[in-house]
Amino acid sequence: MENILQEYNLDHWLIKFVLIIFIIIFINITTRIILNTLKKQFSKTNNVWDDCIINSIYKPFTMLVWILGIVFTLEAFNNDLKIFNISSDFLINLKRAGIIFVIALFLNNLSRNLQEVIVLNNKNNNVDVDEATYEAITKIVRLSIIITSGLIILQTFGFSISGVLAFGGIGGVAVGFAAKDMLANFFGGLMIYLDRPFRKGDWIRSPDRELEGTVENIGWRQTSIRNFRKNVIYIPNSVFMNIIVENPSRMTHRRIREVIGLRYKDLPKMINIVDEVKTMITNHNEIDHSQTTIVNFDSYNDSSIDFFIITYAKTTQWVKYHEIKQDVLMKIGKIIEKNNAEIAFPTRVELRE
Repeated sequence: MENILQEYNLDHWLIKFVLIIFIIIFINITTRIILNTLKKQFSKTNNVWDDCIINSIYKPFTMLVWILGIVFTLEAFNNDLKIFNISSDFLINLKRAGIIFVIALFLNNLSRNLQEVIVLNNKNNNVDVDEATYEAITKIVRLSIIITSGLIILQTFGFSISGVLAFGGIGGVAVGFAAKDMLANFFGGLMIYLDRPFRKGDWIRSPDRELEGTVENIGWRQTSIRNFRKNVIYIPNSVFMNIIVENPSRMTHRRIREVIGLRYKDLPKMINIVDEVKTMITNHNEIDHSQTTIVNFDSYNDSSIDFFIITYAKTTQWVKYHEIKQDVLMKIGKIIEKNNAEIAFPTRVELRE
């Protein structure tokens, strides 16, 4: 009779287990269908904030169904068969920890999606966007969410937060000595995010190092730059705290500065050539006339008499700048030719006895 009751209880629990699993799967599928339907409906609207929320809640909500289902199964398993002898308090804490984890996951996803939405909205409205700042704020928020939720979960299971923090302080000193390079890179990345000497997409160079290229990514540990040979260079962020960084991407103009030498026999024609070159530059459509323009006779050189030009092109694009510079130089050559003068070249006088 006792064996029959045991078999009955076992069969009864197996039926309950299968039923619970079926209910969990049914609720999970139903939840996914509802969320997918809402996602499709929200995608048809012009409001991007509802898309942000539904995308953030999708995975956490489906995980919540499984977590609560597993805890409920453990409760039924523990109450009916008494195998693991799990206390009811532990199961309650496990349920609370699961809910906290799901909420943290939702907030984590929401912060990332909010960053993408804000950056996209600003770009669509032609607003200058500093993606590095938004990315830095998002990373700090996500890190805060992870740390806070972890401490709350530990407290839920009865761990003392003060003890954890005290241990973390002692451990932090040890980790600081062991990972000082990593921490230096971290704070270097933080300074890049805060000071913003450059951002993703900028062309930068350093006179201190053989470093020049376009910034592809700014991470917490390192920054990747693609040079003009199309190779990717990975630079620890701590390096940027000790070098000079130029950012040509933020220049407002590009300067044209050239020194041109004429023959000494063309000295009487120098003033006329200088005046014509100045007039040509003044009338050039690609030169910014609100900036300083200088064209002057400069010096008596060893093999030439030199005049120089300093002016500023409107463009900041590298290729366009060289096209403008080429046009200016060719027109200077024609002016020199028109005045029956020539560009000087080094000469050597050979003395014979």
